[in-house]
Amino acid sequence: MTRRYFVPDLSQPGSLVALPPEEAQHAIRVMRIQPDDVVTLFDGRGFQCDARVVSLGRNECQCEVGDVQLIDREPECCIHFGVALPKPDRAKELIERLTELGVAAVTPIVGQRSQRPPKGAFVDKLRRGVVEACKQSGRNHLMEIRDTMSASDFFASVDGGVSLIAHPETGAAKVSRFVGQSRVTVAIGPEGGWSNEEVELAIGAGFECVDLGPRIYRIETAAVVVAAALVS
Repeated sequence: MTRRYFVPDLSQPGSLVALPPEEAQHAIRVMRIQPDDVVTLFDGRGFQCDARVVSLGRNECQCEVGDVQLIDREPECCIHFGVALPKPDRAKELIERLTELGVAAVTPIVGQRSQRPPKGAFVDKLRRGVVEACKQSGRNHLMEIRDTMSASDFFASVDGGVSLIAHPETGAAKVSRFVGQSRVTVAIGPEGGWSNEEVELAIGAGFECVDLGPRIYRIETAAVVVAAALVS
């Protein structure tokens, strides 16, 4: 159980900050925090500090900010995933694992064979999952979850770095070939796979096909395999 809490603005040392409502409820009801306890706060942009609990209310927690430090635990490779999200419980686990691995951003995408496009409320829940995963893992940067877009729009929007699409066609490269790159975009398709048209669109936009091996992975497994390889 961690005593790390997300606060969007750490302000200045010595100032008072209030934990956001969900963080305060967790601190008070789950962690049983008490006045004068020392906790760690992080702002999601790389900064963290130790802070002293000053006052508690029913759903309020005020903390005195200590020395704020930039503590960067990000991997050298900046990774952006476009993922056709699986079912909600599996999508939640996917987002947690990618956050822990240090992925910079995830864009939910809708492919031609997607069965259930994610709704805005569900994407908001996933963003909350990012906060929880950062609290647990010690990561100080929040992974960005961007707005949902079609796969074709995602392919067309990528600009710069290496672009990969998970698709086991003949001659596809291995992910290990791209280890050491500073910026990588990865597209992971829906459970029904990519359509031929989508693969052609991706290749036309500069994406390179990668093969993840002889077995067929679930969406969340494929994304974690690729991310783990690129940050190793």
